[in-house]
Amino acid sequence: MESALDYHTARALLEWQVELGATEAILDAPLDRYEAPIKAEKPKVTSEVAALAPVATAVDPVQVAKQMAAKAGDLEALHAAMAAFEHCDLKRGARNLVFSDGNPAARVMIIGEAPGRDEDREGKPFVGRAGQLLDKMLGAIEMGRAHDMSSQSVYITNVLPWRPPQNRDPEAIEIQMLLPFLKRHVEIVAPDVIVLMGNIACQAVLDRRGITRLRGNWVEALGKPVLPMFHPAYLLRQSHAKREAWADLLSLKAKLRELS
Repeated sequence: MESALDYHTARALLEWQVELGATEAILDAPLDRYEAPIKAEKPKVTSEVAALAPVATAVDPVQVAKQMAAKAGDLEALHAAMAAFEHCDLKRGARNLVFSDGNPAARVMIIGEAPGRDEDREGKPFVGRAGQLLDKMLGAIEMGRAHDMSSQSVYITNVLPWRPPQNRDPEAIEIQMLLPFLKRHVEIVAPDVIVLMGNIACQAVLDRRGITRLRGNWVEALGKPVLPMFHPAYLLRQSHAKREAWADLLSLKAKLRELS
């Protein structure tokens, strides 16, 4: 009979058992380990034999990502490179690779954290409730992802292209191995400014967390002016922070006029 558990639930239950100290699965019948025969020791490998054996080399996923990203000459090639990257386990549990949305010619590039359930289903970033709020925020300063004019449009992507299970925060190793693709993404789009939405985006690009301290302060990163902002999902939970978000949007608008 096929299990009713989905991939993420089954994996979470397995990880919980491992944390409790379970190292072996339950057998079909009881086993008296005192009566079990002692396993024969493996034959020792002499130095001469070891010298003839092939040496297994560990794969560095970060280095692989750097090499694959560097070969991508445009957005289509970058998308294909990310789809072919096999060293991130998140890919195995996600429905879709969430690459980008908006106008690639936009002056503003927004970098979010990771896809949620709605984004994973539709294959686009910021399409759930947080995405709807983001569209309203951008519309308040006469910008949006649907604008054809680069001066009023935005281009949106995420630090991670695949949804983490149960919408958990991305792990440091996941951010590190996918960061080369994000950096190449910025190089190809070449925006005038970058907006970092939330802590994970700040951790990836600025190597810093603490969005309440970082937001609203312009910094330089990836060769661009960068503005950290509250993630729209945070604003849905903390409506009092919308005042600061509005100030940040006005700061973004002023920076674009300054750079014109």
